[in-house]
This record gives sequence, C-alpha cells and structure tokens, in this order.
Amino acid sequence: MSQALRGHLAMLAFSGLIAGSFALGSMAAGDIAPTALNAVRFIIAAVIVGIAAHLTHGLERRAFRAPWRYLVLGGAMGLYFVLMFEGLKTARPVSAAAVFTLTPLVAGLFGYLLLRQVMTRRMALALGVGAGGALWVIFDSDLSALMAFEIGRGEMIYFWGCVAHAFYTPMVRRLNRGEPPVVFSFGAMIGAALLVTLAGWSDLRATDWASLPPIVWITLAYVSLAATAMTFVLLQYASLRLPSAKVMAYTYLTPVWVICWEAALGHGLPRAMVFLGVAMIVLALVLLLKDEHPA
Repeated sequence: MSQALRGHLAMLAFSGLIAGSFALGSMAAGDIAPTALNAVRFIIAAVIVGIAAHLTHGLERRAFRAPWRYLVLGGAMGLYFVLMFEGLKTARPVSAAAVFTLTPLVAGLFGYLLLRQVMTRRMALALGVGAGGALWVIFDSDLSALMAFEIGRGEMIYFWGCVAHAFYTPMVRRLNRGEPPVVFSFGAMIGAALLVTLAGWSDLRATDWASLPPIVWITLAYVSLAATAMTFVLLQYASLRLPSAKVMAYTYLTPVWVICWEAALGHGLPRAMVFLGVAMIVLALVLLLKDEHPA
C-alpha cells in the first residue's frame, strides 16, 4: 500500500469521526463554555495520545526540540475547536459542517504561501465547486438569502476557526523534524491544552461540573477520544503524505456524515433542495481525489 493511499485512508476515517462533533456539539454548546469544555477535552486527549506515543515510539527528549512549534500548532487547533463550539450555539450542525468544507480553499492558499504547493486547474475547479455547494447548504438552499449573503453569526465565528484549521495543516509539514505522527500530535496537544486552559481558566472555575446534563459528558467523551485524540493523529499522519489541499479535501464529506448523524439522532433531514449543494460538495471531493500527484 502506497504512502499516499495510507494518507487517503487516514483522512477518510478523519471525516467520519469529526462529523459527530457537529451533531453532539450543537446539543451541548449551550450548557458549557467552549473554553471550559475544550480545555478538559485537550487534557484528556493529551493523556490518551501521550500513553500511545510512549508505548509505540517512546517520548525521547529530542522529540521536543523547539517546543515553540507545539505552541503554534496547539494554538491553531485550540482556536479552531473553541470557535467551533462557540459557533454551534447558533449555527445549525449541517450549516456548520458546510462552513467546514470551505477549509480546503483556505488550506490551498496557506499551502502555497508556506510550502509553495501549487494548485492545479482541476484542484482549483474542485475547490470552486465545493465552495459553491457549501454556500448553497449554508444558506439552506434559499437563493434570496444567498444573493443577500447575510451569513449567520455562528457560521461567521466558526469560519475563523476553520481558517485556523487550514493554517494548521501545512504547518505540520513545515514544523515536523522527523518526529512520528503520534509523538508530534502529543506535543501539539500539550500546546493546545496549555493555551486553552490558560484562556479559559475563569470559565473552568465557574463551571458547576456536578450539575452538567448527560449530553455534555457524552459530548466531552466523544470529542476527547474520537474527535481529538484519534483525529489529531490521523491528520498529522495524512499531512506528512499528502498536499495540504488534498488533506483538507476530505472535509467535503463532513456535511454528508453530519446529515447521517442528525437523522440517526432523530433530528430529521434537511429539505430536498439542500442536497443539491451536498452533491456539489461530493463532486468536488471526487475531482480532487482524481487529480493525483506525488505529495
């Protein structure tokens, strides 16, 4: 199995796992401060990934050379997750997932600026089609709303988180100095846990943890293990094997997964016209994956 194919499989798993954050996150976002939830989730995830790193590769001192690298990466991912949960207070899960699909376009820009990864014509076409489909979903297939381009507050907040996520992807390749993905992920997660805990210390102290509803604990468990620990490693792994735009291409599957999550949780399906945007998003993924070049 080629390294590129391994990277693609890692991102397929990533897209499936990350989608649950939107459905569960929207249910829990109103019951806990985003910084408090994410500080705890990063601490838990850091412990899990740290144990995995110790058992598989060991945690040698040389793996933590230039620790500022982990603060940069951790800061980017910490900002992404905090803004995601802040945005989900008002944004619909499917709409937020559509915002997430704009990430490849921004990742392609950062990939060029930071790594000089050139975008092919097919990749540019795919990103354009995907962005159009994303906007159609974000505006709930309402042409008048799309023409007015009045984006909701939650979607706009989350968009800036997605910019931070897009910055993270090429920076993994730029800052990695040969560390295994799981070890590098552990360092980035420590950085995220430290920065988010400092930023949300007052929220952590103010939260009445004993009275939180069960959905918050379910969400915290899911995002700590599946949507943080596992996806961090998968994203690191794929980022070292695929161009940044291709890594982020798999975010195009997120709205599809979120629709499945929403249906499974009994929240119904979006109206039929929204699926036109979903089809455009899936077409963008197919176009990107057919355009294969060495990483």
